[in-house]
Amino acid sequence: METENRIDDTSFLNWKVKTALFLSSQTISLFGSSLVQFAIIWYIARTTNSGIMITLSTICGFLPQLGISLFAGVWADRYNRKLLIVLSDGLIAVSTLVLAIILLMGYESMWVLFLVSGIRSFGTGIQMPAVNALIPQIVPEEKLMRVNGINGTIQSLIFLVSPAVSGTILTYGAFENILFVDVVTAAIGISILLTLKVASHKKALEKQDTDYFYDLKEGIKYSLSHSFIRHLLIFYAIFTFLIVPAAFLNVLMVTRTFGDEYWRLTANEMSFFVGSILGGIVMSTWGGFKNRIITIAVSCCAFGLLTVAVGVTKVFYIYLGIMVLTGMTMPFFNSPAMVLLQEKVESDMQGRVFSFIQIVSAGLMPLGMILFGPLADIIKIEVLMIITGVLLIVLGISIFYNKDFIKEG
Repeated sequence: METENRIDDTSFLNWKVKTALFLSSQTISLFGSSLVQFAIIWYIARTTNSGIMITLSTICGFLPQLGISLFAGVWADRYNRKLLIVLSDGLIAVSTLVLAIILLMGYESMWVLFLVSGIRSFGTGIQMPAVNALIPQIVPEEKLMRVNGINGTIQSLIFLVSPAVSGTILTYGAFENILFVDVVTAAIGISILLTLKVASHKKALEKQDTDYFYDLKEGIKYSLSHSFIRHLLIFYAIFTFLIVPAAFLNVLMVTRTFGDEYWRLTANEMSFFVGSILGGIVMSTWGGFKNRIITIAVSCCAFGLLTVAVGVTKVFYIYLGIMVLTGMTMPFFNSPAMVLLQEKVESDMQGRVFSFIQIVSAGLMPLGMILFGPLADIIKIEVLMIITGVLLIVLGISIFYNKDFIKEG
């Protein structure tokens, strides 16, 4: 990435303060959102015990992201990224507040949950490209791996604490209480973000003399002509599709195989994120292999092997140990990929490129659930874990035969 194309604050001595403020705002907001995320999926799993209903919930949680991401990427490159984050966070908080009021009025329906999940997904679709593109504006390039590693560790810590908090609230209180917590944390996060001063990137300062579709076309052309981005999108698409059973059907597998008690569901989520925290700490200190593509390939193979192990274990406590190890692999995939994009992609293109990554995720996750969700009502989820785990191992090994992709690392 050419330095002159980045208008950032890395030359100022207070970049650490700005980074701390930004990560703090996102952490507080994420905490409330994760409480709601776990509460909704647990409620649906325990109420319906249906793979199809889990599939519908997943589609509502990702399809709106897919629809808005094409617009969001261009917006993140054309307009003030901080403002986009504030507005999207506000939209999510308002929708959650409306859901809480509806439930307090006594109207309980699964479709209301699906609708609000869709609105929250819409807001997330706007927010994420702006968040990922804003980080390089305030963080020096040589510090990106460490900051992304720290950010990943913080997020994993939030997801570790959230299941316990969410489970406690659901056990001793009402579902609406979690919704109100989310509204409060969003308000706090937005307030902190509003105090953060970030210089607008170059394109946001320019007069927009091109239309939206021209910018979108240029973003697609740039991504397809960029060797590394093209290879990463293909790999990420296959990886995303294959991890669907491990990512979304593990809750249903626990309820069917081990029991549907809240403590089991909580332990299931917490074990994964304990591993993610440990993996994030290692990544923020070690940084992975010198070639970051090798780090991604090894993590893919390890995730596949552990997914197979999940499918064959019959003892819940052994299952939890495997989930810890599985969680450890994720920072070794996410952090190197994120840093490579932040380093290699020009600042004025980052919003669009990150939106394309989000489109892959938002599109293939529900597509995978359309296939694997109904299958989970026909064949054992453990079988799906074993099959997709083997395919992930093959995918990871295949990277070593792509010399051009390895060279990009």
